[in-house]
Amino acid sequence: MSHVEAITRVHHEEWARVVATLTRRFGDLDIAEEAAAEAFATAVERWPADGLPPNPGAWLTTTANRKAIDRIRRENKRDDKHKEAQMVYDDPPEPLGAIDDDRLRLIFTCCHPALAMEARLALTLRMVGGLTMPEIARAFLVAETTMGQRITRAKAKIKAARIPYRVPSAEDLPSRVSGVLAVLFLVFNEGYLASGPDTDPLRHDLTAEAIRLTRLIRALLPNDGEVAGLLALMLLIEARRPARVSATGELVALDEQDRGAWDTGLIAEGHRLVRERLAAAGAGVAPGRYQILAAINAVHTSARDMRDTDWSQVLALYNQLIRVDLSPIVALNRAIAVAELDGPEVALAAVNRLEDKLAGYHAYHATRADLLRRLGESQQSRAAYDKAIELAGNTAETAYLTRRRDQLQ
Repeated sequence: MSHVEAITRVHHEEWARVVATLTRRFGDLDIAEEAAAEAFATAVERWPADGLPPNPGAWLTTTANRKAIDRIRRENKRDDKHKEAQMVYDDPPEPLGAIDDDRLRLIFTCCHPALAMEARLALTLRMVGGLTMPEIARAFLVAETTMGQRITRAKAKIKAARIPYRVPSAEDLPSRVSGVLAVLFLVFNEGYLASGPDTDPLRHDLTAEAIRLTRLIRALLPNDGEVAGLLALMLLIEARRPARVSATGELVALDEQDRGAWDTGLIAEGHRLVRERLAAAGAGVAPGRYQILAAINAVHTSARDMRDTDWSQVLALYNQLIRVDLSPIVALNRAIAVAELDGPEVALAAVNRLEDKLAGYHAYHATRADLLRRLGESQQSRAAYDKAIELAGNTAETAYLTRRRDQLQ
C-alpha cells in the first residue's frame, strides 16, 4: 500500500473520531474541523518521509489537539476552554450516553433539531462523513458556493443560539433520527456511485460504513420502520455491487448485469426486512420513503431476468412513494417504470416536464437520451447523451454513456 493510499484510508477511518474528540474537548465545531484538517495536512507532508506512525489515530489526535491549542492562543481565548485544552491527558472520560460509537454519536449530535434539515445534512456530511464540498454540493444538486454558505450559516447558528455540543441521550434519538438516516443515505449514495472523477467509481468504504452505522441505529431503535427500511434498501443495492462495473471499468446497467454475481446473502436479509415492514403496513402502519424504496428494490432483486421484472408492481410502489416524497428525482425514476409499461413516448413527456428542476442533473439527460434512442430520435438522443456525459463525474458511468452514444446510428 502506497503512502497516499494509507493516508486516504486513515482519513476515512479517523476523521470522525478526531473531530468528535476535539469538539467534546473545545466545544467548538470550527476549531475541531480546522484543527483536524491541519493535522491531516501535516500527515500528508510528513508521513511519506517519516513513515506511517505505529498508531496513526493517536498521532492525528495529538497533532490536531496541538493545532487547536495554538489557534486558541492566537485568538487570545484564555478562558476555561484554554485551561481545559492544556490538560490533554487528564480529561475525565466523556459519558457515552445512548451511543457508544464515535462516528454515530457525532452524527446524532450534528443533526440537532434546532437546525434546518438541509443545514443538518450538509454540516454532518462535512464534519462526520468527511465528504468534500464538491461531493456534498453534487448530492444536493446545488453550486459549491451555495453549499459552503449553508454550512457556514449552520455553524454560525450553533454559536449564536448557543446550541450545546453534548452526547445525545436515548430521549434525543427519535427527534434526530430522520436527519441521521438522510445523512447515511447520502453517504451510501456517494459510495454506491461516486460523483467525482478523481476517485474509484464505487467506494465500498462508504457503503460499508453507512450499512454498519445503520445496523447500529436499528439496534438502538428496533421498532422504527424507516430505520429497517433504510437498512433493507442499502443491503439490496449493495448486493448488486459485484456486477455493477465491468472488467474494463465501465458501469453495467441493471438490464445487463450478471445476476448470478449478486450477493444472495444480502438479498435474503434485505427481503426479510421488507417482508417485516409489509406485515407492519398490513397492520395499519403506513410505510415511509425508505420502506417504499426498499420494496422497489426487492421487486428488482426478485426477478431472475430483467424481462421477469414486475413493472406494474414497481410503478404502483412509485405511485405510493410520490405521495410521500415529491422529489423530482422520484418522478424521474417513476418515468422509467412508465416507459416499460406504457412505452417511451409517454415516459418522455413526463421526463420533459422535469427539465426546469433537473437540467443540471446528469441522470435526467441520460434518461432522456435512452428514451429518445428507443423512439429512433438519434440526433436528439446524441445531444442528450453529450449533456449527460458533460455533467457526469463518475468515470465508469461516463464510459457507459459514451459507449451508448457511440452506438447510435
